[in-house]
Amino acid sequence: MARKLWAKRGLAALATGAVAVSLAACGGSGAGGGTDDGAGDGEAGGLVGVAMPTETYERWVADGDAVESGLEAAGYEVDLQFAGDDIPTQQQQIDAMINSGAEALIIASIDGTALGSQLEAAAASNIPVISYDRLIRDSENVDFYVTFDNYEVGVQQGTSLLTGLGVLDESGEPIADAGPFNIELFAGSPDDNNAGFFFEGAMSVLQPFIDDGTVVVPSGQTEFGTVAIQRWEQEGAQTRMEDLLTSTYSDGDAVVNGVLAPADVLSRGVITALQNSGYGEGDLTIPIVTGQDAEAASARLIREGVQYSTIFKDTRLLADQAVTAATAFLEGNEPEANDTETYDNGVQVVPSFLLPTVIVTADNLDAELIDSGYLTEEEVASGQVDE
Repeated sequence: MARKLWAKRGLAALATGAVAVSLAACGGSGAGGGTDDGAGDGEAGGLVGVAMPTETYERWVADGDAVESGLEAAGYEVDLQFAGDDIPTQQQQIDAMINSGAEALIIASIDGTALGSQLEAAAASNIPVISYDRLIRDSENVDFYVTFDNYEVGVQQGTSLLTGLGVLDESGEPIADAGPFNIELFAGSPDDNNAGFFFEGAMSVLQPFIDDGTVVVPSGQTEFGTVAIQRWEQEGAQTRMEDLLTSTYSDGDAVVNGVLAPADVLSRGVITALQNSGYGEGDLTIPIVTGQDAEAASARLIREGVQYSTIFKDTRLLADQAVTAATAFLEGNEPEANDTETYDNGVQVVPSFLLPTVIVTADNLDAELIDSGYLTEEEVASGQVDE
């Protein structure tokens, strides 16, 4: 299933994308250098373990397949596993990869703090660990991090919310006498390090307008711990939005004008709750709702004018960069980092490679998602990826 998805989205990206990024040859000082089991000897081949959190969400299937295909194209064997969002399952899968002789590990963790023993075992076997999109925390045994600029993703989400509301114009300048607008805030899973960056980035944009009264949070719920949705669950977002509508908006004196939703899966839960409460009917318009991941289902909603925006994180480039990093380690080099200051995992600052992201609305959806080959017209129209 996943292999067909990656093939559809274009193996050509592997040859022309981030795999072409130059590597800083630092003489094998990384965790992958100088082992006796094949890692770091410059020879092609060997086993790479790829641990993904779940197959439930479209993006993780695409990520897992893209990494697998890229590694295979580079000449490596791949053990790709999805953990069903179950921490013990992911722990067992990584243990099995190590015991099977994996020479590198690429891990998108479910809980960034739950893999300590696995990372210790990897370090004992001199296996380099690449943290994939979600930073693995509280360990010195994380060698590299490939991700997007997660703080900037939050900035983009906050900016798109304000633009959709009419607080900012298309150039990002404030519009005089805008508002006040009622908004509610959502954040991602508290065990995902990225969720904090998304929220902080968004609030850096939103807070000045909250302070001056241009936007108002009627529920008063503005703290990350209060608005976070465990495991990024769509049902959790729907339930929280339903509770907000009941507790804060049931008297009819106020309506929701906008919702900061940090991922498409949460956006759809929020939108379902709003629609079930009558938003989108008559004069009660659907609020401006943000998102992230450019999933087909949300791309369809954006085209239909139901969801306002998403953040496009081209996971093909992320997979390419993971392959680049793994190849560098296995050839006895260190991957090139473009950020060595931002991502402190609680024990060390992890060298990172950050990739760019794009705000997608109805205005640029075709250019960014379809013309780039990320989604097809049929997938956007149906809201489903062709497997």
